[in-house]
Amino acid sequence: MFTTVLMIEKPLAPADVELVTTLHGEEQVSFVVLMQPRGDQDRLLRAVDDVALGHLDDAARENEVPEGDDAFGPAERALAHSIEALRKSGADAVGEIVQRHPLDVLRKVVERTGADEVIVLTAPHFVEEFFHRDWTSRARHKVGVPVLKLFAQQDDQG
Repeated sequence: MFTTVLMIEKPLAPADVELVTTLHGEEQVSFVVLMQPRGDQDRLLRAVDDVALGHLDDAARENEVPEGDDAFGPAERALAHSIEALRKSGADAVGEIVQRHPLDVLRKVVERTGADEVIVLTAPHFVEEFFHRDWTSRARHKVGVPVLKLFAQQDDQG
């Protein structure tokens, strides 16, 4: 069985589930989903990304999105939704909320599970990507397995 650690920041949309579960053809895949609640990310960087993507309404509402402790409940629901969606597709899936040091947790999970790869499924983060401060760029220096970046589908679930 192929083991994938899947880092997410919002609930998986149906298109996301299809994408990650079909990457390896007919091979059975087991997922360990790591969900980080909002709060450690910089609100200004998120707003700049929203503007760069043409999502002006999202940029204007950045201060309305729960962060820190208030983001834990929505993150738990997003994780549960994502695990259930992966299981309904036929994949094995477990997960956990990552509140601090997501890349350190990622490294430990990869080592503990013997993961074959890491997939970072995220919205575009232009500023962080430009300076190689995004999860994918930083993860490549932390884990000894391939790290693939995929862009999450826009969906109104999260």
